[in-house]
Amino acid sequence: MTKPEPMLSDSEIEELAARIDRPIALVGMMGVGKSTIGRKLASLLHLPFTDADEAIEKAAQMSVSEIFARFGEPYFRDGERRVIARLAADRPSIIATGGGAFVNDETRHLLLEKAICVWLDCDTDTLVERVGRKDTRPLLRDGNPREIIARLKAEREPYYSQAPIKVMSEAGPHNQAVQRILKGIEKWL
Repeated sequence: MTKPEPMLSDSEIEELAARIDRPIALVGMMGVGKSTIGRKLASLLHLPFTDADEAIEKAAQMSVSEIFARFGEPYFRDGERRVIARLAADRPSIIATGGGAFVNDETRHLLLEKAICVWLDCDTDTLVERVGRKDTRPLLRDGNPREIIARLKAEREPYYSQAPIKVMSEAGPHNQAVQRILKGIEKWL
């Protein structure tokens, strides 16, 4: 078991929050914890939080699964890009992107230019365990979830690795990942 890392103090977090001048975009695989970690990060930094998939669902008035089924993935990715462009133009905030958002060239370039991009990564076993809790993932419907996740992870890593900050999210509570993000942003700024 790894030793817990020292945490930033409240005053250090406040100082860091004052230096953040743009959105923080969390990128990575489905199930890595972008939304959960994003909410905790937003709370610590006193910033608004947006889950891009939830914003897309609100704009489309249908679920991500329904959009995929009815219009296909290319249509969804185009809407996702437009929603993320709107979110990235806003004041500092935390944005949890969908797992495939950063793979789209336009979306990735936009986020790299307008946001602080943080790649949240974790091992395949943890991803499989986490995504197995919900049956709302359209890309996992047609096949073995472990094989699909392993394939997607391998395909997407070259894109995710373009984010300037990489943080591992292990199984268990997300507090250590939140602290690693704060330290990564502190170094990046």
